[in-house]
Amino acid sequence: MFDWTFVTHYAPFFVSGAEMTLFISVFGIVLSIVVGLICASIEIARIPVLKQIVRVYIELSRNTPLLVQLYFLYFGLPKLGVVWSAEQCAIVGLGFLGGSYMAEAMRGGLETIPTVQRESAYVLGLSQTLSRVVIPQAISTSIPGIVANVIFLIKESSVVSAIALADVMYMAKDLIGMYYNTYESLLMLVVAYLVILLPISLFGTWLER
Repeated sequence: MFDWTFVTHYAPFFVSGAEMTLFISVFGIVLSIVVGLICASIEIARIPVLKQIVRVYIELSRNTPLLVQLYFLYFGLPKLGVVWSAEQCAIVGLGFLGGSYMAEAMRGGLETIPTVQRESAYVLGLSQTLSRVVIPQAISTSIPGIVANVIFLIKESSVVSAIALADVMYMAKDLIGMYYNTYESLLMLVVAYLVILLPISLFGTWLER
């Protein structure tokens, strides 16, 4: 029988878990956007050597699971003398994974801008051509891909519980393991992700229009 008392009693735990999920997701997404923009710019500019490095990074990032990347950061780096907190590993892991997806989305946006626009801006002597002419248009075109990647990264953050971060997934697994209230815990988990992701999805749809 479904236990609503259990839900009302432990709902605050999921609020705390949602705060952790949002914390690592926001910083991870910001990092991924910065990395993606840099990588996309390098690819569009076709800078020798750097372009090849970016392609290797993108393939490595997109073809290895986030969980493996987190294990490397959390358990592997200390062997090399680099010790990061679980929060730092989660943020860097999300930024590393998301950067490759953001790079592809932004590269697509940059490629839609005619070369003649950039050349015209330079000829007319417009300063900061990249920041005022190219990037705003590229971001506008890339919005659907960026929003999809944001949602993807927030969902991917569910694996950070593997390195002992108390996010919403950690809370659900912990409660199921201790009390065996599986349905109640999963309901709260689903609601927590809906509360986080649904507004972002709706906002993204509004932006696209």
